[in-house]
Amino acid sequence: MKHASLPQEAIQVEDRWYVLATSSHSGDPARVLKHGDTFALLDRFGDMPRVGSGEHGLFHQGTRYLSRYELRIEGERPIVLNSNVKRDNSVLIVDATNPEHPDREGHVRHKGTLHLQRTLFTYEGSFCERLEVSNFGTAPCTVRVSLDFTADFVDIFEVRGFRREARGETLAAEVAARRVVLGYAGLDGIERHAAISFSAAPQRLSGERAEFDLALESNASHIVYVRVETSAAEAPVTESAFEGARSGVAGSLTRARASGARIDSSDTMLQEWLERSSADLAMLTAGNPEGRYPYAGVPWYSVPFGRDGILTALEYLWVDPSMAQGVLKFLASTQAADTEPARDAEPGKIVHEMRRGELANLGEIPFGRYYGTIDATPLFVILAGEYFQRTSDRETLTEIWPHVERALDWIDRHGDIDGDGYVEYARRSSTGLVNQGWKDSEDSVFHADGRLATGPIALCEVQGYVYLARVHAARLARFLGDEAQAVDLERRAAALREQFERDFWSEELGTYALALDGEKRPCRVSTSNAGHVLWSGIADPAHARRTGATLLSPACFSGWGVRTLAEGEPRYNPMSYHDGSIWPHDNAIVAMGLARYGMKREAATIARAMYDASVFADLHRLPELFCGFARRGGGEGPTLYPVACSPQAWASASPFYLLKACLGLSFRPEEPRIRLLHPVLPPFVDVLTVRKLEVAGARVDLRFVRHGEEVGVQVLAKEGAVDVSVMH
Repeated sequence: MKHASLPQEAIQVEDRWYVLATSSHSGDPARVLKHGDTFALLDRFGDMPRVGSGEHGLFHQGTRYLSRYELRIEGERPIVLNSNVKRDNSVLIVDATNPEHPDREGHVRHKGTLHLQRTLFTYEGSFCERLEVSNFGTAPCTVRVSLDFTADFVDIFEVRGFRREARGETLAAEVAARRVVLGYAGLDGIERHAAISFSAAPQRLSGERAEFDLALESNASHIVYVRVETSAAEAPVTESAFEGARSGVAGSLTRARASGARIDSSDTMLQEWLERSSADLAMLTAGNPEGRYPYAGVPWYSVPFGRDGILTALEYLWVDPSMAQGVLKFLASTQAADTEPARDAEPGKIVHEMRRGELANLGEIPFGRYYGTIDATPLFVILAGEYFQRTSDRETLTEIWPHVERALDWIDRHGDIDGDGYVEYARRSSTGLVNQGWKDSEDSVFHADGRLATGPIALCEVQGYVYLARVHAARLARFLGDEAQAVDLERRAAALREQFERDFWSEELGTYALALDGEKRPCRVSTSNAGHVLWSGIADPAHARRTGATLLSPACFSGWGVRTLAEGEPRYNPMSYHDGSIWPHDNAIVAMGLARYGMKREAATIARAMYDASVFADLHRLPELFCGFARRGGGEGPTLYPVACSPQAWASASPFYLLKACLGLSFRPEEPRIRLLHPVLPPFVDVLTVRKLEVAGARVDLRFVRHGEEVGVQVLAKEGAVDVSVMH
């Protein structure tokens, strides 16, 4: 998108103006540590290097507090022996050794004489390190260990290429015996500080470097603790303080995973994928000031996003409804109350994203609290309906019902700009997003000849979301005793379905048109958006089956998943953000849409593709997206997208939704009952066990076992009154 007040090079950023790719880190995946609104992006050495992709650093509330943090031994980078983030994402542990170099006396110190172990984590706005240096040589030695550090205090948008006409003032470093405070006075009137403290006084300390001369006997060790506070406050830097903070982050992550079902698989790779995904969802949630709300992704979207939070919660709902409850309550509390064109806000609209950095505070970007999304509002209503269908939580429903009604009112009053019965978008903010569906790249909505569509634009999937929102809202209204409202919502849903089939179905494409432009001309291009149409249930069954065949055709399905845009369409580019790439969450929704219309085997095919991609992914962590090139043989994995977020919340939740689609799982808490409709197992797993699956206060352990093409379901244990029904 274009930003009128900035030079061209500052605003054309990849497919979206704020995702500039200056270099790729895909060959050396970053190590991610996050707690609350603080995260660290490190390389495999445990450093935040001065050179490289430029994305590393310690970030807090949208600002980079450290842009450089590099460990050296005798001025040289250590040799990494091992570098792993613990399975629960609590700490990064790096084992390293010295390169061969002269010692203090001029003799050669052989490689592998010294061992360095770094233990690093973030917790409650701080970054902590324990550095242990051990001498395994046969003689005593003195070794110089140094830490180089820099704080640039740039906004995360600046990290991605945003150019500013003016910045605030860098403050003079305050250097004491064991502490350095680096500071910046922002143009928003806020002073930001990075306070770097050490457990012992370095031999030399400046505003850029700390040097320790460590005298080590043979087989002796020395430990240094480092703590970086994202404030000027002093904090203890001791072993007990370090261990207390380490226990704190581990406990926070454990609590974030404490509720919900546990899934075990006979397949090791699936188990690794599920464990990593669950741990990532915990990390993206733990410590967040918004409560049980998953941040969208690290590094670029480590903030609340309305659409992302809703879809993540929907994907994870059957496993752990508490996330959906947290998302609903937070989004209800931030629902727009007034019309504010500068923020694309209108009464009843659900927020798109919320940021806290200097640029947002000053209004240089519109995303402080920005409402430029066309789909979060109907999706909010859908999540409310799905949550209640999963839990029968009357208390939460009563609390959020006024917000559901306001969302429905927004759909009718503001969402339908021209009164034609469809919900459309047209940007009102001069600096907001041009396209406001989930594919919000500037070039993601276009006609069959490649011309960009002009607004107001009615996306196909959004009409499906509105249809499903009305279906869910009717059920909720009926439960709350408003029969007249329920009947009206059902009538309007049925009318929308009939109108949608007439205007969006493309016989020529064998799928639904991407959108209608401002002149009501259909954008006749084949996209994954049609899979969301199936997900919503608005599609005619016969058209749904044809759409399913189109989505699994070679033009759409690469072998690694369904592409956002079919090969052969104008603007197709497998390396683009939204015009030919593959998104795991998108594929999970498509799979659920296929399953809704009985295409379980097709859903399992998508599940298999995502599983295969996860095998090649670093840490079995599926990224935000990857490129849409056709799958090649010879053991090659999918081609990575250079600046994809990893972890990304809705990608992390995708394996759970894929399993739900295959198992045909649904809940009837009012009975209470768990239903399994024509369950299948993806081809890569023979036995799947789901433990502590809760409904209406009861718990059940289920085991799914493959018997050829059939799946047997066993009830292993049950606490409380709940029935399990299986329809084959």
